[in-house]
Amino acid sequence: MDLRVNGKNVSVESDPATPLLWVLRDELKLTGTKFGCGMALCGACTVLMDGQPIRACVTPVEAVGAAKITTIEGLGGTHPVQTAWIRHDVAQCGYCQSGQIMSAVALLAANPKPSDADIDGAMDGNICRCGTYQRVRAAI
Repeated sequence: MDLRVNGKNVSVESDPATPLLWVLRDELKLTGTKFGCGMALCGACTVLMDGQPIRACVTPVEAVGAAKITTIEGLGGTHPVQTAWIRHDVAQCGYCQSGQIMSAVALLAANPKPSDADIDGAMDGNICRCGTYQRVRAAI
């Protein structure tokens, strides 16, 4: 299968039913996207598909088709959301942060001045065991 990941065309050999998460991590070696629960409940595996957040742990690679996939690596480390994350000292353990950041990027692309309710809605389902939710909101 041919995919478009982080602005590059790539070919993958995985079974079409393989979750996108494992194609990204195991075949493409993009390990910034994390495995959390495997049931699309925690948000650690969030990536963007055509700019919309999806849970890569439950999205079969065959469902991607010609869509553009963006992972945390695709932000390049200098995205304004990543800069805000650093400025607000959001991360503690950091495990959930790539998923949190990808959800925030999608929110801000659609709504550059979100209300607290908008933030809560967009970030719902992104779980942080360290409880940095107030810092996430401040960074957004």
